[in-house]
This record gives sequence, structure tokens and C-alpha cells, in this order.
Amino acid sequence: MLTTGRPDPGTPDTGSPLAYLWWLVKSQPLRCARGGLWGTLWMVGLMMPPLFISHAIDNGLRPGNVNTLIAWSAAIVALGAANAGIGLLRHRTMTFVRLDASCRTIAAVTRHTARVGAALPRRVSTGEAVNIGTTDITQIAMVLTMVGPGVGAVIAYIVVAALTLAISPLLALVVLIGVPAVVVAVGPLLTRLQRTEAAYRHQQGHLTARAGDIVSGLRILRGVGGESLFLDRYRSRSAAMIDEGYRVGRFTSWITSLSSGIPAVLVAAVTWLGARMVVTDQISIGDLVAVYGYCLVLVVPVSFLIESGYDLTRGRVAAARVIDILNVPADVTDHHSSLGPPHLGDLTDPASGLTVTAGSFTAIAATDPADATTIADRLARFTDSTATLGKVRLTDMAISDIRRRIHILDNDAYLFSGALRDMTDPWNGNDTDHLASCIHAAVADDIVEGLPDGLDTPIATQARTLSGGQRQRIRLARALMADPETLILIDATSAVDSPTEAVIADRLRAHRAHKTTIVVTTSPALLDLADEVAFITDGHVTAVGSHHNLLHTQPAYHRLVDRSLGENGTREAT
Repeated sequence: MLTTGRPDPGTPDTGSPLAYLWWLVKSQPLRCARGGLWGTLWMVGLMMPPLFISHAIDNGLRPGNVNTLIAWSAAIVALGAANAGIGLLRHRTMTFVRLDASCRTIAAVTRHTARVGAALPRRVSTGEAVNIGTTDITQIAMVLTMVGPGVGAVIAYIVVAALTLAISPLLALVVLIGVPAVVVAVGPLLTRLQRTEAAYRHQQGHLTARAGDIVSGLRILRGVGGESLFLDRYRSRSAAMIDEGYRVGRFTSWITSLSSGIPAVLVAAVTWLGARMVVTDQISIGDLVAVYGYCLVLVVPVSFLIESGYDLTRGRVAAARVIDILNVPADVTDHHSSLGPPHLGDLTDPASGLTVTAGSFTAIAATDPADATTIADRLARFTDSTATLGKVRLTDMAISDIRRRIHILDNDAYLFSGALRDMTDPWNGNDTDHLASCIHAAVADDIVEGLPDGLDTPIATQARTLSGGQRQRIRLARALMADPETLILIDATSAVDSPTEAVIADRLRAHRAHKTTIVVTTSPALLDLADEVAFITDGHVTAVGSHHNLLHTQPAYHRLVDRSLGENGTREAT
């Protein structure tokens, strides 16, 4: 939850990982300041009991000073209770700080992902995106611990140095040298850890993406006998990542060992020096106890300093991955303009010479499927171009207007898990008649009837329990539910058998009557029902006409349509 009360997380600073982390701090200055205050009071509060104990020993253990001993003992108890309350406030405040950083990062990444749309998968792998949503966000949030206990640890170190200096300059010098020694010893390891961690996270992203590809294509891999090959590659990459993980663990273990061992050596040195100074009456027994207590308690701020350095190292790696996504440029530029009420208009793509008449059922048949997809992307403004709707260029329209008026259905459009009703009607329109009409038009009635609970039957992610043809019909029903002015279908029936495809073609044309429908296909069932077919070669319109006319006048078109059929002249059912 963003505690600003606004869904807009703000504009992140993506200049560098450190700049992004600093932006997270600046986005909640008052809370970070409170975290620093509570962290400082808590850390300094940990340093006070040794001071109170030293006074209790030196002043309260003398004959006849029982009241003084009781007073100092009560002060120690009161200090412990107060510090417990401060610790509660510190932890509560820092939890809010970390949650705000996590949610702000999620909101910024989600907002930018929605903005760049189709450009993101071409630049960022699925594995990278998954790791950002799981591990990286947590690591980024932990960096903000520095603004609370991290700041408090530095101030507590200064306070201990001052208190020790008041007792003995020599002991203060040992304490002042000991803590920087920890930083000097651990610093180079943190630098090495950052490089190793970055390499490990990079391999982890690739391996996650490979695992997703294997799971998604397992059915196909088994069909072509490539399952073992891909699994062997995955095992090889996994083994390499394990080795990299051991390297990360090696540096982490050294950091932990040094951060624990050096303070122990510091305590031993101070105790030895202090004991000798007590023997020579340079300091009192109470002073020795105080210094010993300071050194013991100093382990807490030193640990926080080491932990903050470790968190900063990992956080910089995670922030670098986040800003890589935030710096992905969009393929389209939103001018936030509006054309007012929806209206029909001819769609024109000057780059290919294609014009789609408003309200028509138009087919695009291309010798290269990539050319047809490129044209569809321009007509739906997934890329900026000179395409127009009516007399207005799409680049002059608001993206929100275009997304409302023009929908595009890819053959591999994602199907989210949930009840079939939610899968086909993600808008929760509650218009059962319209939903039934769309399912009927997509010839998906038999799918609903064959499920135990009909539309309320839970379906797994990507509807993997359904066949390829069934998934296509569910996708088509969902696209029809949106009921846009213009619907662009890319090979929407390629996985269904010929009889079913013919029924879909008839029902689709009737369902979309008086609305613009563009089908990218080489299927005769759809081409035959089209008002107009645009034949595309080398990315440009070669001929326009009816299906039968093009069959007799365009030999290349005839060969293309024949090639789209199987050896028997029909598609196989799936």
C-alpha cells in the first residue's frame, strides 16, 4: 500500500541504482526521519545501562549507600522499559518504511510495464521480471534499514567513543580504532560480493526464464523428442548457478565471521587493558565494567553497520535490475489527447497501402506472417506509424482511446487462471446474455457444457487443461466480450478443425455485423466470407478483392491458400 494515499508512486530517479534508492528515501522523508530518530534513541539507549551500572558499583556498593544502589537499579529498570518502548516504535516505523519502498517499487514497475506494453518482452526476459517481483523488491526494501538503525549505529558509536574518552583516552583510542578496523576488513569483501551477487542474479534470471519455457513447451518438446535435450541444458545451467551461489556464500560467510570476530577481539583487548589500569588505580572497577559493557553492546551497532553495508550491496544489484526495466522505452508515445465520443472510421496504413473500410469484415493474407503482424501492430498502435483512423493519425490520439476502440487478439494471448467466467469476462460485466452470445459466436458452448461446473469451473494458468483449439475459442470469446469498434484477429482459428472453423467464421461475421473486423489468416473458411481480402507480399498490398477473385487472378495467392491446408486439404482437429 502506498501511504501517500495516491496510486501514483511518483517519478523514480533511474540515473543509477544509488539514485533510485535515494529516491525511495526522499519519497517518504518524514517517516525516514522518524525512523532515524527512533533508531538513534534506541541505539544510544543500549549504551546507557553500562554507564548506570558503573555508577551503581562505584557509588552504591559503599557501606551505608543502599538507597543509592536502589536508585541506580531502578533507573536501569526504567531505562530498559523505555528502550523497549522505543524499540517497538523503531521497528514499527521501519516496517512502514520498508513496505512503502516495496509498494512504491511495485507501483512504479507496474505502471511503466503497462506503459511500454509490447516493448517489454522484447527487451526483458520473463525470468528477469519474475525475480524483480520476488527477490529484488525485498532486497531493495531492506536497504532502507540504513535510515533507521543504520543512522542510529553511527551515532551510538560516537556516543560510546565520547563516554570511553571520559574514562580513559587509551581505551577510547582502542575502541575508535577497532570499529573502523571492521569496516576496513569487510569493505573489500562487500565490493567482491556485489560483483558476484550481480552475476548470480543474472544467471538466476536466465535460468528462471528457461524453466518457464520448458514448462510452457513441455507438451511440444515431448512431441518432437527434445525434452531430454532441454532438461540437460537446464541441469548444466543450474549446476553453473550453484557454483556461483557457493561463491556468494563464501563471501557472505567471511563477512559474517569478520563482523563477529573482530568485535570479540576488541572486547578482549579492552578488558585486558582495563584490568591492568584497575590494578594501577588509573580507573575504577565501575569504569572497567562500563567500558566492558560498552564494548559488548557495541556489537549491536557494529552488526547493524555491517548488515547495512551488506544490504546496500545487494540492494544496488536489485535496484540496477529495476531501473533496467524502468528505462525500457515505449514503442509508442501517449499525447493524452482525446477525440471525444467513439465513432467509426476507415483504418489506413500508408506504409503498406492497406485501407480497411469502417464496418467491414476484412481479411489480410500475407506470404510472410511477420508482415501481417507488423501491419496489425501499426493499426492497433503497438508501434508509432502514420496509420490513421478516419482523418486522424493514431499518433495524435490518446492511448486509452485507441485501446478502447481497437483490440488485437494474438494467437498466444495470455489466459489467466481462475473460473472460466472470469477468464472470458475479466471486466465482470455481469451481462450473462452478452457472455452467452460471445461464447456461442466463438463456438465454445461445448467447452462450457463439458466442464463440471460450467462457467464457474476453475481453470489453470494459460488453460493448460484445455486443448489448443479450445484455448483459441476461449480467447476469441474474451475478445468478443470487449466489443470494440475494431477487432483485429491474428490466426485466431489456426488450431481448430475445418468444420469448427467454418462455423466460427459464419458466427463471427454475424456477431460483428456493422463493426470493423480484421482477420489475419490464410484459411479459406474465413477468406471466403470476407468483404475484402488484402494480399500482402514483402510488407505491401499486392492485390485487393474477394477471395474467389484473388484465387483466379493471383497465382501467388492461390499457392498461399493451398499451402495453408493439410495434405488432405483440411485442418486436423485439436
